[in-house]
Amino acid sequence: MRHRTKTIIAVLVAVGAYAFFKDDIAQLREAFNVKLAEYPAPKNTKLLNQNVSDKDIGWFYHADQGTRTFGIPYEWFMALEQPSLLSVFWSAGPFSDPAYLDRYGFIPDPLDKKALPIGFAHGDAMLDPTGEPWRNPSNKQDMTGIGLTCAACHTGRFTYKDTAVIINGGPALTDLLKLKQGIGVALFETRYLPGRFGRFADRILGTDSTVDERATLKFQIDQVLKTYNDTLALEKRVASRSIEEGYGRLDALNRIGNQVFSIDLKNPDNYAGSSAPVHYPRIWNTPWFDWVQYNGSIMQPMVRNAGESLGVSSELNLTDPSKGLFKSSVNVDSLFWMEEMIKGKNPPNAKDGFSGLHSPKWPADILPSIDQKLAAQGAKLYESHCQGCHRPPITSEAFYDFNNKDWWRTNQNGEHVMVLENIPIEHIGTDSAQAADMLARTVAVPANLGIDKTGFAFALGEVVEKTVNYIYDRPLDKNGKPKPPLTEAERKRIDGYMPNELRGELAYKVRPLNGVWATPPYLHNASVPSVYALLSPIEERPKTFYLGHREYDPVNLGYKSDYLANGFEFDTSIRGNSNSGHQFRKEYDEKNPVKGIIGPALSPDDRKALIEYLKTL
Repeated sequence: MRHRTKTIIAVLVAVGAYAFFKDDIAQLREAFNVKLAEYPAPKNTKLLNQNVSDKDIGWFYHADQGTRTFGIPYEWFMALEQPSLLSVFWSAGPFSDPAYLDRYGFIPDPLDKKALPIGFAHGDAMLDPTGEPWRNPSNKQDMTGIGLTCAACHTGRFTYKDTAVIINGGPALTDLLKLKQGIGVALFETRYLPGRFGRFADRILGTDSTVDERATLKFQIDQVLKTYNDTLALEKRVASRSIEEGYGRLDALNRIGNQVFSIDLKNPDNYAGSSAPVHYPRIWNTPWFDWVQYNGSIMQPMVRNAGESLGVSSELNLTDPSKGLFKSSVNVDSLFWMEEMIKGKNPPNAKDGFSGLHSPKWPADILPSIDQKLAAQGAKLYESHCQGCHRPPITSEAFYDFNNKDWWRTNQNGEHVMVLENIPIEHIGTDSAQAADMLARTVAVPANLGIDKTGFAFALGEVVEKTVNYIYDRPLDKNGKPKPPLTEAERKRIDGYMPNELRGELAYKVRPLNGVWATPPYLHNASVPSVYALLSPIEERPKTFYLGHREYDPVNLGYKSDYLANGFEFDTSIRGNSNSGHQFRKEYDEKNPVKGIIGPALSPDDRKALIEYLKTL
C-alpha cells in the first residue's frame, strides 16, 4: 500500500512538473528537433552545357572565399555526427554526409562523389572565437576554416521524374538557417552526451589524448556554443521584426549588415530583423550589368562579392587596432577569378552574344519538347507585353544596339555593360520591404573606423572598400611573403572596372529573361510559385503554398507547391511575402497608370503561349 502511495505521489509530481514546465519543454523540443523534408534519390543527375568546362565549374563549386560560415573548423565539421539523442549509445551518421546535407538543400557534387556538397569550401588557418589562432589541443596544429562559397546559393537544381538537373548559376533551394540549427544541436549533443563526446575527441585529438587535452576541447566547444547562444539572443531581440526565410530565400543584405555592424563590430544595437528575404538571384550575365542586387543598389563587382564574403562570416577585425583594422580572411583572388569565370573573356557583342557562364537551354531530352507553333504565338505576346522592360532576346541583333544609351554604357575599360532600369515600386507594385528596409536602416559606427555614413548601404560600401584596400595595400605571394601594394591599374582590373557607387531607391531592377524558365519561384521575394501564376491576376495567384519541393512542373514553369512535410509554408499575407504587383489586367491604361498593373490582361491561352516562348530563351 505504501509503495502504491509513493507511486501515485511520484506520478502526481511528474504531472505537476510537466504542467509547470510544459512551455519550457515544448521550446526545448522545438529547438532540438531539426525538421527536414524527405526526398527520393534521383536515378540520374545531369549537368547542362552552359559554356563553362567541368574543370572550371568544379573549381567554382568549392573555391574558398575566406568564409567561416559555421564558426567551427573544417576538422570539427568532418568529425561531427548528425543530431540524435540516441547517439549517447551508438554513433550517428557523419554530419558531413552529402546525402544528409542534401536534406538541407545542398546539392551533392556531381563531378566529385567524394567531395562535400556544392558550395562548401575548405579554407586555411582560422581564428577561434577570441580572435586567436585556433589550435588543436593535442598536436598544437592550426585548425582550418570551412564555409560556404558563391556556388552554395547560386547553383540550382530541379528533378523531373527520376532525373536531377543542375543549373549552374541558378537559384539554390537551401535552408541556411536550418543548417545552422542542425550544427548547433549537433555541437550541443557532442558537448554533453558522454559517448558522443568521446568519439568526437578521438577523431580530433586521437585515442591517446590526455584528460587535459579533452578538457581543452570541451572548453573550445563551450566557446562556440556561447557564440551560437549570443547570436540566438540577438535573433530573439528582433523576432517581432523578422519573418521566416525558408527554402530558397535569405534576407542577404540585412544578414550581411548584422554580421559586419553587430557581430564583427560587437554592437548588439546594430542588429536588425530579417524583414525582407529574397530569392537567390540567377547570376549568368551579371558581370555585364551596371547595377546589381534586386534593388539595383551596388555597382562594383568586388564590393558586391567581398560584401557577400563578409556576410557569410569571413573573419573581419573592426575593434582591435593592434591587429590591423579591416584585416580579414576575405580571399580576393578567388572572388576575382569567380567573377571572371562567370564574365568570360569577351564583352557582349551581336556576333557571339555573351561569353562566360551561359543561361541554360531547355533540355528537350529530359523535359517535354517545346511546341514551336505555340512558342511563335508567344513571341508576339512577348514583344508587345514584355520586351519594353526585359529587352529583346539576347540572341537577337536588336539586343546589341550599343547606340542606345538607355540600354548600354561603357565601363572604365571601355567595354559595354548593360544599363538596367530600376522600376519604381509605385509602378511595378511588388512587395516593398527589401528596398524600403535597406533604405531606412541605419548603423552606428565608431569614429576610429573613418566612416562618416550612418545609412546602412553606404556605410557597408565603405567598410567593404576599406577591407579590400587592406588586402590591396598588403598583398602576399603564394608563400605568404609580402609583395608591393597593387597599382591603381591592377585595382581597377580586379574591381571589375566599375567604381564603388551605391544608391538606395524604392525600386527594383529589371533584366533580360534568358533562362528564366529554370529559376522558380518568382518575383524578388519568391512569392509566386510559377510563371503561369505570375502572368495571372493576383486573385488567381496562390495565397499560400509550400517551398522545398524539387520536382519541376514543365507546364506552368515552377516547382510543385502543394503540401510538403517539413517544407516551408509561404504565406503571402505577411509583409515581405506579398505576391502583389507585376499584373496584366483589363484595367490597364497606359495613359493613366495604376500601381502594380503593367500590361493588358492575358487570357489563359495567352499565358500558355508566353510560357512556351519563354522556354526558348
